[in-house]
Amino acid sequence: MADQTTSIRLVRVDDAEIIAAHRARDRRAYAQWEPAQPDEFYTTAGQRARIEGLLADHRRGDRWPAVIVAGGEVIGQVTVSTILRGPFGKGFLGYWVATAGQGQGHATRAVGQTLAVMRRDLGLRRAEAHTRLENLASQHVLRANGFRPWGIAHAHILVDGAWRDEIFWERLLDEEPPLTRA
Repeated sequence: MADQTTSIRLVRVDDAEIIAAHRARDRRAYAQWEPAQPDEFYTTAGQRARIEGLLADHRRGDRWPAVIVAGGEVIGQVTVSTILRGPFGKGFLGYWVATAGQGQGHATRAVGQTLAVMRRDLGLRRAEAHTRLENLASQHVLRANGFRPWGIAHAHILVDGAWRDEIFWERLLDEEPPLTRA
């Protein structure tokens, strides 16, 4: 996965097998950052059902679920969820990259591409995200894409048996994107 090209595309049901393989292999690595999932989540069938739900949300205009591709291989996901139109015009950004593809700039490039989709294709004007206080790598990705922190939510998410604080991030999509080095 040392390929420096990164692209995003809408997730497909046939991505379930590779996503399940990544999630099962990286289960312990992500346990510190994400809420616990049932065992079914780490199976092809579980991912297929999850992807079908994501695509149903997409058809309703509530979500934009994509995969991150490097070297022709799916290496992660990036999703715009909680899309609010009208007076809010915003969406919530979430992403992950398989451990084998981390540290190569794929998340930074995928987030940048997703921001363009949010502005151009979804017509949104604001992107939001959350990171755990300790997740410096994810904070780097957001900062490299022009996000600014705007607050801390105390005891915001239950992860690994404890309520954890998170930083709230924002990016106004009509601002010029920063020049990124990743």
